[in-house]
Order: sequence, then structure tokens, then C-alpha cells
Amino acid sequence: MTLKVYPKLLLLFLFNSVWTRTVRQVYDELDPEHWSHYTSECPKECFCPPSFPNALYCDNKGLKEIPAIPARIWYLYLQNNLIETISEKPFVNATHLRWINLNKNKITNNGIESGVLSKLKRLLYLFLEDNDLEEVPAPLPGGLEQLRLARNKISRIPEGVFSNLENLTMLDLHQNSLLDSALQSDTFQGLNNLMQLNIAKNSLKKMPLSIPANTLQLFLDNNSIEVIPENYFSTIPKVTFLRLNYNKLSDDGIPPNGFNVSSILDLQLSHNQLTKIPPINAHLEHLHLDHNKIKSVNGTQICPVSIAIAEDYGFYGNIPRLRYLRLDGNEIQPPIPLDIMICFQLLQAVVI
Repeated sequence: MTLKVYPKLLLLFLFNSVWTRTVRQVYDELDPEHWSHYTSECPKECFCPPSFPNALYCDNKGLKEIPAIPARIWYLYLQNNLIETISEKPFVNATHLRWINLNKNKITNNGIESGVLSKLKRLLYLFLEDNDLEEVPAPLPGGLEQLRLARNKISRIPEGVFSNLENLTMLDLHQNSLLDSALQSDTFQGLNNLMQLNIAKNSLKKMPLSIPANTLQLFLDNNSIEVIPENYFSTIPKVTFLRLNYNKLSDDGIPPNGFNVSSILDLQLSHNQLTKIPPINAHLEHLHLDHNKIKSVNGTQICPVSIAIAEDYGFYGNIPRLRYLRLDGNEIQPPIPLDIMICFQLLQAVVI
């Protein structure tokens, strides 16, 4: 049964909302002379749109090799091909590349020529999802802002591979083969501006060590994590969006105030083994606890402030900010206790 206090929920976060620069530019209509020049140097296997002369579209062409990239290209689309290697030759003139999409190819670590990526000095976005990589490629361009390596076979992260990536804001390693041993205390050293770290769908049993201090979004869904270490989030003071769905967390694996963290606004603990709601902070706005083993809800016990204080402050005081609460898939029977509504007066939706 679903009880909605209000019909719609306005989410604070749009998932994967890390800020990126726009890659689309507006150009005046090219004169015929320039148009002819761009067409003549465009690789025959690719498409060079006259209205977007800095882009080269070579996706879905059945390519086995990367063609020669013209010097003017900033944005290179090579996804959905049969490419196995990344060699230096095609990039000799491509000194202005900002964006490379090589998703859904057949690239292996042995197929990447030594040093070829690090020579792309202006590269900001590198997409290598859905390939056959077994470790994070190295060395990488120092100016990278996004590195997407999802759905490979990565089980190893070379020492120091991220040490020079001070501008990186997003690192996506989800759905690989990472074990706890692959994440050492210095693995993420150097990622001083990282905002989003995705290590979901790996084989972790422990919370990863030494997450960069500026991380805002941490995704650890679909691992086998059982324990949250004491004061774990004190070293990630800005973490705002935390996903731990589909793990093996139990009540004993969470410290008394493990999630009572003022920075966390969205907490997802769905599909774990909890029998009670862990203590939360008054700043929390979205809480997902569906598909656990919770049998009852006591608003007096879980309210971050006393019920009397929450009731006295009404809508104008410093009351708990919870707006969305999901509890379906547990053993809770409606109706929702009145003290839940008294405590969390900003609730817009409750799912039970």
C-alpha cells in the first residue's frame, strides 16, 4: 500500500548532475570555400557536420581502427565500433581534442599504445565504457575533468594513476571487478576536486579507503558491504548524496550515529538487512529504506529532535527537513504513526 501525503516529490538532486562545460557551440553559416575545405579533410568513414566543424562523428560505422583526426577537431565520437587499439598515429594532428567517446568498442589495455593518452594535453572528457579493459589505463592526461570506465573488466588500479588528475570532477568505475584489495589508502590521492565517485556493482566487502575530501556524490550500490566504520564520513565532510542500495548492511554493521551526518541530504539504503531505522540528521531530506526487514516505525525514536520541540516549532522553526520517506518492501503495516507526521512536518511523500 502506498500513502502519499502530497502527489509529487521535488527531488533535490538530479542524478549525475556534476557540472560540466557545454560542448555544443553555435556557428554562423560557413561560406562555400570553408565548407569545401572541411569536407575534403573529413575521414571518408566519418561525418563532419558543416554547422559543427569542431566535431567528428565516426560512431556506428563498424570501424576496426581510429581514422586520422583533423587538427580542427575538439569533439570525437567513436562509440559503437569494433576498435581494438588506440595508437598515436591518428592523433598526430589532433592537438585540440577536448572530448573522446570510445564507448562500446573492444579496447584492451594491451591495445593502448604507451603514453598515447597522456599526450592529449587538452583532453577534458574521456569515455571508455563497455570495453575490455582489465585495469585503469595509464598515464592519463593531466587536465581530465571526467573519466568514465564503467562496464569493463577492471580489477586493478595502477599506483599513482590518479595522482596528477587534480581537475577530475567525475570518476565512474561502476560494474567492474574491483575487490577491496584494489582500493588502497592512496588509490585516490591527487583527486582534490572530485565531486562524484561511482564504484557501484563491483565486489567490495568494505567501505573504500581514503575517499577524496571534496566528494559530494558517492555511489556504492550492488556490492557486499557489511559494515560502516566509526566516523567514516568525518573524512568526507561534504558528502551529500550517498547510495548503498543492494548491500549486506545490518543493524550491527552501523555505528550508533553512523548516518547522523549533517552534510547528507539524500541517503539510500534500500535492499539491505536492517530491522530498524538508523539515527538520522535533521538536515536529511530523502531517505530510502525499502526492502529491508523493518517491522515497525516509532517516530519518537527516529525523530532527530524531540517530538515536543518539533511540534512547538511548527512550519516556521528549525524542524527536521525530511521530505521523502520510502519504507515499502518491509514488514510495516499502515497507518503511519502520528508522531512521524508530527516530527517530519515537511514530508511530501511516504511510501509504505
